[in-house]
Amino acid sequence: MSLVARYLEERGIPTVVMGAAKDIVEHAGAPRFLFSDLPLGNSCGKPFDPASQRLTLELALGLFDSAIGPRTTLQSPVRWNADAEWKLDYNNVARMDPAEIARRRAAFQEDKRLALQQRQAAGVA
Repeated sequence: MSLVARYLEERGIPTVVMGAAKDIVEHAGAPRFLFSDLPLGNSCGKPFDPASQRLTLELALGLFDSAIGPRTTLQSPVRWNADAEWKLDYNNVARMDPAEIARRRAAFQEDKRLALQQRQAAGVA
């Protein structure tokens, strides 16, 4: 997304990237970036929490006016929970039950099988 944002910016279209992978987005040079310190996939706020989603959108739109220069990053005040313990647990196989790892592996393999089947049916594979 950062590369697309830079492309659009070069053509006069202002952008804001909303993300949860600060190191990656900043390295790619997003012109304006709203960083949410939430698990990946939640850059628009907490799931089922309209207040956090509304605040995130307001902050992102506000970046159009408040960015002080290129590659401006603003950190959202939204937190996943009161402490940062979720970062230790989030997709950390060292802290997962072996049965959960096996379940996730099987689900991933099934997703790959279905994707291959769809590509073959479409004549793409």
